[in-house]
Amino acid sequence: MHDDIKQIMFTKDEIDAMVHEIADKLNCEFKGEELIAVCILKGSIMFAADLIRSLTMNVKIDFMQASSYGSGTESSGVIKIKKDLDNDIAGKNVLIIEDIVDSGRTLKLLRREFEARGARTVRVAALLSKPSRCMVDVDVEYTGSEIPDEFVVGYGLDLDEKYRQLDYVGILKPEIYT
Repeated sequence: MHDDIKQIMFTKDEIDAMVHEIADKLNCEFKGEELIAVCILKGSIMFAADLIRSLTMNVKIDFMQASSYGSGTESSGVIKIKKDLDNDIAGKNVLIIEDIVDSGRTLKLLRREFEARGARTVRVAALLSKPSRCMVDVDVEYTGSEIPDEFVVGYGLDLDEKYRQLDYVGILKPEIYT
């Protein structure tokens, strides 16, 4: 598996630093308030777990699975919600936790949906962002790092459900996915 990685983009320590920086900002913004953290499955599970453990306010955890990829490497442009929230978010502070912002379509849809459901606030925390691939205007209040247009895996990010368990983010060799 490690032989499929062209280069490590972020080590475990670098990821930890990004997570703590985002958590510090959230702890300031939502001090003394309750937050519903919505982990977008499956890719953001590692980031969400680490981020939530670093938060100091009361946190309810929920999950949603939405995708525009299927088994490919390019967004299909069609968003599918495979698993919806269990909690009512009306009047609540909601944090959408995403692994990577690519086209921005999924996040734009989710933000609009949560606002329509009456969320008091909707914020987005993403570990990574690829601004060069963004196709829609979407607000991401908390981002660990912007990255170039490379296919990255690890720390929850995958290719056909592989590589998620890596404790680093690495650039996948092109011959693996082409």
